Amino acid sequence: MKRTYLLPLSAVVAGVLLAGCSSSSTEGSTADTAEAVKGRGIDLANMDTTVSPCEDFYQYANGGWLKNNPIPASESRWGSFNELAEKNNAVLRELLTEASSNTTATKGSSAQLVGDFYAVGMDSVAADKAGISPIKPELDKITAVKSADELIKTVADLKTKGISGYFSMYVTQDDKISTQYALQAGQGGLSLPDRDYYLKDDARSKTIRTEYVKHLQNMFQLLGNDAAKAQQKAKTVMDIETRLAKASRARVDLRDPYANYNKMTIQEFTLQNPNLKVSQLLAGMGGTAAKEVIVGQPEFFKELNSMLKSVPLEDWKTYTTWHLARTTSPYLSQDFVQENFNFYGKVLSGAKEMQPRWKRVLRATDSALGEALGQLYVQKTFSPEAKQKAIAMVDNLQESFKEHVRDLDWMGEETKERALQKLEAFAVKIGYPDKWEEYKGLDINRESYAANVMRASQFAFNDNIGKIGQPVDREEWFMSPPTVNAYYNPSMNEIVFPAGILQPPFFDPNADDAVNYGGMGAVIGHELTHGFDDQGAKYDYEGNLKDWWTKEDLEKFNSRANAVADQYNQYTVLDNLHVNGKLTLGENIADIGGLNIAYTALQKALAKNNPGKIDGLTPEQRFFLAWAQIWRVNMRDEAQNQQILTDPHSPGRFRTNGPVSNLPQFYEAFGCEQNDAMVRSDEERIKIW
Repeated sequence: MKRTYLLPLSAVVAGVLLAGCSSSSTEGSTADTAEAVKGRGIDLANMDTTVSPCEDFYQYANGGWLKNNPIPASESRWGSFNELAEKNNAVLRELLTEASSNTTATKGSSAQLVGDFYAVGMDSVAADKAGISPIKPELDKITAVKSADELIKTVADLKTKGISGYFSMYVTQDDKISTQYALQAGQGGLSLPDRDYYLKDDARSKTIRTEYVKHLQNMFQLLGNDAAKAQQKAKTVMDIETRLAKASRARVDLRDPYANYNKMTIQEFTLQNPNLKVSQLLAGMGGTAAKEVIVGQPEFFKELNSMLKSVPLEDWKTYTTWHLARTTSPYLSQDFVQENFNFYGKVLSGAKEMQPRWKRVLRATDSALGEALGQLYVQKTFSPEAKQKAIAMVDNLQESFKEHVRDLDWMGEETKERALQKLEAFAVKIGYPDKWEEYKGLDINRESYAANVMRASQFAFNDNIGKIGQPVDREEWFMSPPTVNAYYNPSMNEIVFPAGILQPPFFDPNADDAVNYGGMGAVIGHELTHGFDDQGAKYDYEGNLKDWWTKEDLEKFNSRANAVADQYNQYTVLDNLHVNGKLTLGENIADIGGLNIAYTALQKALAKNNPGKIDGLTPEQRFFLAWAQIWRVNMRDEAQNQQILTDPHSPGRFRTNGPVSNLPQFYEAFGCEQNDAMVRSDEERIKIW
């Protein structure tokens, strides 16, 4: 819902001994002397020292781990993020098991909400016995629709309950007036991850479409249709979604905040899209207070408006029924759960087995009741001392960033002053919210898993739509505390680091500074740099979409950004599938800048306390190894394909090698020379921040 710039989902550990490495990289292994200093944070067994760090640093740093950590059958990828998430899951499972066994918790308390939600979610026997009864009232409403007006009324009601389809509509800050909330309307209505899945003609895309139609048929049969009727309905859904896909913008085009900002009055939106029946839609969604709407993709709504007239009502009912079933199937009986996994888990992501039920229900609990669960989580795991250390690191990174801005040779003084103003204005959130969501009025009980999910979705939707006309809540979080991730929000001009990521391998209070600055420090630098990537740089210090650059400086910035895109376009992932340099541009700029800034911050820390070599590695070597090891990941081909098409993050190998190949500090640390693969020439080397 919210435009935030996140880390990816990556994840973890293990490997080969440090031996036979280049003399320039790790002089003096732990076997060299009984006096060798040992540390933590860098697992030497994860490395592959048969490869030179100057030829393929990702393989050098992670080859042992990649070899010895096959992807579990229930996963589509496995890396450092997954490992940490698994550790968090163990804690959360214990908390949820305890809460679910407590049947006397005060109604509305965090323990009651998460306990009842988890308990009924874990009751697979009850779910199988209920079958489709939890969604029967919604199915009956769709069946009863007799007119276009009734269809829109039903769509509005389902939207409030978190059911997908048709379009997206929500409330967030106005990009150009960050002190106000605005109703936003955008493209949507697809069940495959991206428009390209419907439109590309390569063999992989065709296979996925064939499997998707089979999945649609199977789902319609589970809903009670015979095979012939299910086949007909599957074709209807595919036809509608393909038309919507053709009217949708590509992901690269969605990255332009100016092109996707089309503000108009509700009356203008209504006149442009009469068949959408906007007044009835907003009434059903609780959004009648809106006087204006920011339309992301007007051409999409033009096509949807046309389709609402030309596509038969019965076809729209079929499409609506599908989206109800698709959205709720993970919370219904096992036949729906299994069919949903067969397509979205196996076909699209490559997983071989379904995750255990406790893990799926835990994830749903976190999604529905993130701050209620988060309160229990931080009480058990996140100390005030850890928070203070993280804050100190952020302060050091901000000061280092300011130094970089002042020293830039391509930026003029006027733009520098505004960039420093923006850096100074950054808000920082660490660990967990200062003000917790109270979930007042949300009814969670032990009667129906799917019903609980829909009520939680409705609570969140009503809370969101109710923001229209209200002052902006700058204390709001868009991730739950246990989340292994971080984000930058341009409208708030804030960086946010949940407690879930402030743990090894990203942040270890007991490790040396080099490890922490190469891990969490570079992550902090990454999020700071998002405020100055090709999108973030379009927002001023108050979070407004506004030009604050001189023309000359903006041209220089764009020239450097284009060079980043060109660099990453050259990286091949599968067959002839390349990284999309334009789609991943913001994340790649943030990686390069964040790592460079974290290196400067480390030098400040080392000036106060330099421990020398640890495990035979200099602080600078440990810094870069820490960076590389947080991006280690094994991925199935299906997941890689999906990442390239939909994810603004580059694969882990290129998140490692791309940035370090632009840093002379890396060359120096490992003794790399001009002709080495990891070294870019002076003309090719990119430095923005």
